[in-house]
Amino acid sequence: MEALPKPTSVLDAVYVALRDSICDGNLTPGERITQDEIAERLGVSRQPVGQALILLKSQGFVTEAGRRGLVVAPLGTDMVRDIYEIRSSLDELAARLATRRSRPDELARGYEILEHGKGLVAAGDVRELVKADMAFHGFIYGISGNPLIRQALAAHWQQLRRVMAGVIGQGSYREVLWTEHEAILDAIRDGAAERAAALSRRHVQAASEALCKKLDAKNGL
Repeated sequence: MEALPKPTSVLDAVYVALRDSICDGNLTPGERITQDEIAERLGVSRQPVGQALILLKSQGFVTEAGRRGLVVAPLGTDMVRDIYEIRSSLDELAARLATRRSRPDELARGYEILEHGKGLVAAGDVRELVKADMAFHGFIYGISGNPLIRQALAAHWQQLRRVMAGVIGQGSYREVLWTEHEAILDAIRDGAAERAAALSRRHVQAASEALCKKLDAKNGL
C-alpha cells in the first residue's frame, strides 16, 4: 500500500488508498482487514478507516466473514459475468458510434495509447497495464460522442478495474489484449462500424471467459 497523497480529506485519502490496494491486488481476495492495522500502516486514526470500510463494504469491495470480521471480497464468476454483460453491450455501441462520429485527428491519440500499452507488455507491470487498458477503452467511449456510455459504466468502473487486473494478470493474454485493441481501432479508422462493434463485443466476451475460467480453476470447478 502506498503512502497517502495530500488529501482533500483524510477519509477520501484512506478510501482511495484501500480501494486502490484492493483493485491492484495488493490486498488479495479473502485477506482479513482490521481497522487498527490499516490505521497504523497509513498513519491515521481508526475513525476514517472505519468510515472508508463502510463505504467499501457498500460497494462490494469488502465483505463480512463471520468471526474473521471484514475481508476483501472474493472475485466471483457471477459478478464477472454480470459486469461484462453490461460492458459488452456498451463497448459494442461505443465502437459503432466512434466509427461514425470520430475525427482522424482524434484517432491519433488512440494509436498513442495503443503503442504505450504494447510497450508495457514486456515489463509485465499489471497495474500499469490495467491503467493503459482502461485508458484505451475510455478513449473509445470519449470519441463515441455519447457521454452517457461513460456515465453508465462509472458506477462499475472500479470493480471493472479490479476484474481487469485478474484478466491482465494472465501473462498469455497480455499480448492478445493489445492485438485485439489494435483491430478495433483499425476498424474504427476504416469506417467499418459493424466490424468495430463485433470486434469490441468479442474482445469483452473473451476477457470475461478468460477470467471466469481462471476463477473456476481456482475454486476447483
